[in-house]
Amino acid sequence: MSGPAREALQQLYQSTLRTSQSFASYNFRSYFVQRTNDAFRAANNEQDPAKLNEFIEDKKKELEVLKRSAITNQMFGGRKLIVETADETPRPEKLERGDT
Repeated sequence: MSGPAREALQQLYQSTLRTSQSFASYNFRSYFVQRTNDAFRAANNEQDPAKLNEFIEDKKKELEVLKRSAITNQMFGGRKLIVETADETPRPEKLERGDT
């Protein structure tokens, strides 16, 4: 892969990953981060310039859709899940029983 194509691919990956991480919903965020990593990992080994250019153009279109979806998700995002707030809640060292 040539230098400019690699730079374009890297920049597109970073933009897509940043947008994926901007989702308010944990499940959407996790899904799109994983999907982004998988797609670009597969494209990283591509040697055919025509397929690579097609991939880049396709991902640019998907990035625009992803940006709009992230904005909508941020507007209507609900409460955080327990998975996201687990570090904030104190955990008791030992459960106490009243009969001991």
